[in-house]
Formats: sequence, C-alpha cells, structure tokens
Amino acid sequence: MLAFKAEEQSQLQLVEREEVDDEEDLFEAIDKLTAHGINAGDVKKLQDAGIYTCNGLMMHTKKNLTGIKGLSEAKVDKICEAVEKIVNFGYITGSDVLLKRKSVVRITTGSQALDELLGGGIETLAITEAFGEFRSGKTQLAHTLCVTTQLPINMRGGNGKVAYIDTEGTFRPDRIIPIAERFGMDPGAVLDNIIYARAYTYEHQYNLLLGLAAKMAEEPFRLLIVDSVIALFRVDFTGRGELADRQQKLAQMLSRLIKIAEEFNVAVYMTNQVIADPGGGVFISDPKKPAGGHVLAHAATIRLMFRKGKGEQRVCKVFDAPNLPEAEAISFLCV
Repeated sequence: MLAFKAEEQSQLQLVEREEVDDEEDLFEAIDKLTAHGINAGDVKKLQDAGIYTCNGLMMHTKKNLTGIKGLSEAKVDKICEAVEKIVNFGYITGSDVLLKRKSVVRITTGSQALDELLGGGIETLAITEAFGEFRSGKTQLAHTLCVTTQLPINMRGGNGKVAYIDTEGTFRPDRIIPIAERFGMDPGAVLDNIIYARAYTYEHQYNLLLGLAAKMAEEPFRLLIVDSVIALFRVDFTGRGELADRQQKLAQMLSRLIKIAEEFNVAVYMTNQVIADPGGGVFISDPKKPAGGHVLAHAATIRLMFRKGKGEQRVCKVFDAPNLPEAEAISFLCV
C-alpha cells in the first residue's frame, strides 16, 4: 500500500457516508426540459442515448443529436434553444471561473509526499494520467484511490462512489480489503460503493462510458478509473494503415472522459502504457515515452510518470500539468 504517516493513519476511523450537499446544482437534470415545452417522449429519447443532464446535452453537436432515432433537425433546434435558457454556456468572468474552481475536490492518494506533489491529491474536473512500465505502481494507486475517494471531505476524501473500467484484467477486490482496513473503513461497504466493468474491445470501453451518465446523474460518484486507456486500442488497431483511425477513435474516447469529469465533477484517473523511444537521447539508458501520441498528451490535464525505485519504492514525476511545477520527483512506497 502507499505509505501514509503513522500519526495520520491512527486518526482514521470508520465513518458513515455524509449526505451529499447541494453541489449537484453543478448540473441540471434533463427532465427540466419538459418545463420549457419539450415533449416528455423526446426527453426519454435523449436519456436512452445516454444524455441525462442539460450540461451533457450541450456537449453534443447537433449532428450527433439528429443521429438519435426520432429526433428531427427541427426538434433538435428546439431542444437546444430550451437548454440555453436553463444552462449558461456562454462567456463568464474570470471571477466566476475562480468561484467554479472552488467546487474542485482533491482526493488523497494515501501518500503525504505524493499529495504534496499534486497540490493536495487527485483533482476532480480533470483527467490525471499515470504512465510507466509494468509494476511501477499505477494500478496500486488506482486501488488505493478506490478507498480514499470514499473518505469524507474533512478526511481529504471525495465522499463519493467509484466507477472502475478494467481493460487489462488487473482489478483485484481482495487488494481493496486491506487498504480499507488501513483507513478504518468497512471493506464490504467500500466494495459495494465500487462499480466495476471489464472491457474487451475499444468499442465496449466507449459504450461503458456512455452508460455511466445514467448512474452518475442519480448517485454521488467522485472518481472514474480507466486502467488502462490505451491497451485495447493497441490490440484492435494494427499497423500504420489504421493509425489515423485509431487516433480519431482514441480522441473521441478521451473527449468523452473530460466531458464526464466536467459534467459530474468527478476525477478521472487513467493509466497508460509506455513504448520505446529511439529518439530519447544517448544519455538515457532505456528511453521510453507514453503511448497514445499527441492526441492523448493534449487530452490529459495532469500527466504523471511512474518508475521503479529501490526495493518497493516507486518514484513519481510531474510530467505535465497546468498548475504544478514540472520535473519535480518524489518517492513513495508501494507494498
């Protein structure tokens, strides 16, 4: 498990889940369209297509909306006009953006050193990418976050549920149990608050993301884990002839992830693989770079590079982030 200060660990105790406050005002339910003259049947068609909030609706193009069975171009125009009366998607002031940023929740990683590097923990409203070789601590951190996300806000948790999409078959619920016990939580309750899906193709992976909207609109989720984001794309697309198509599909998947993060104020933690980098330089013994190319690099808000240290030690380095210092490395334990 990730190292945690002993004095902090002793303070952890089993707590009941707090009632979620009215931060759900961050998004407006799609049902509100009926009060603006939209037929209930058309609202149901939107829900069947995986659109459950007005915010989420505004994140779709009209081309996508007219592709929904039963929605004509005229109906889509009317729906969009109604949504604009409910949700402001125009310009706002910098002060308003600052106010909105106050809704960001930082979820502890269980490691004080790693939390300090990340400015408090894994952020909501953002995608955090962790890349590195196998056994460098990426999936272990994912398992720890499954537990810490359920801690109350005053214990640096997220006070919410977790959705876990596994593309490599590495999720182990038996690993969750000792982590939950370490934090003084009921392992059974912790596992019940994690919804898990095993994805086998990139299409399956994308469809699982579409189905999350219904669950997140009804229940207080705070974290979405995708482990790993690139694995199935590397299997389902082969050769340079399919590279352009692969990158386009990957971009659509990543776009969906950031929309989920912003629509429901959840943190997205995704792991990524590495590939050999022949142009990495003569001074690096075994140069590697994250898979996915520029498409993935531009989509991730915060990029973390993991590598093995001495023994059970792991090293994390901020590779890219809009508000964190670059190239600052820290070490943590991964037992």
